[in-house]
Amino acid sequence: METREQSILPTEGPRSRPNWASMRSEGFDKKETAFRIVAIERECACGAANISKKLSSVLRWKLWDELLTQELTESMRSDVSGAVIHSHGGHSRFFAMAKVFWRGSYERSSHLGDCCLVDVPHMIAIMRKVSDKIARDGNSVVVGRGIPGFFQDRSDTLRVFLYAPREEKIRRLVANGKHESEIELLEAVDRERGTFVKRYFGADWPTRSYYDLMINTAIGEDNVISTILHTMNRIEDGRRSS
Repeated sequence: METREQSILPTEGPRSRPNWASMRSEGFDKKETAFRIVAIERECACGAANISKKLSSVLRWKLWDELLTQELTESMRSDVSGAVIHSHGGHSRFFAMAKVFWRGSYERSSHLGDCCLVDVPHMIAIMRKVSDKIARDGNSVVVGRGIPGFFQDRSDTLRVFLYAPREEKIRRLVANGKHESEIELLEAVDRERGTFVKRYFGADWPTRSYYDLMINTAIGEDNVISTILHTMNRIEDGRRSS
């Protein structure tokens, strides 16, 4: 017998695709919806860029991924002054890890430019300021930069961590015209993120208690999106009935 949990996800395939229009009608176009932000953290090469882009399209919400890097860069440049320029000295490797941490799913093509003049505490403060702006605007899908941690205490935010087995990451790289040897570089980026979070925040990366969902993207991008949407609906239903 099919359980209630098993019936949540649509079957992916050429003859059966998720009914995104139906999912949109389940409450996310209504102003009174409790959720206003989906905050996504992810491992490199797990498909987060495509998934977050699709999800923002389904929800008709603003996507903060590459746009977030641009916003951070502009904010950092505006803060570059004699008061915040610092010499990083022996902490240059640590600072380099911080810059890796701030990039979204466009790690290798993002350039933070003048932010190299802003020290890590100011980077944290700027990230919090930008996060506050996103929270005020609402209706946003936000990717990377430890963003679930900045929205940790918000009841209007669903916090999601996306990951994938090594074989799935290699499959995605090859499908995108890359060589599978690049997986070593991407795994190094994740290790750098973990080192940065441990040293600066004193926490493991990922910190499981930060997230409402942790999803293996090997189940397929559509199923990942369906899981996120159904979870939002279930939580909202529970809040309404309590």
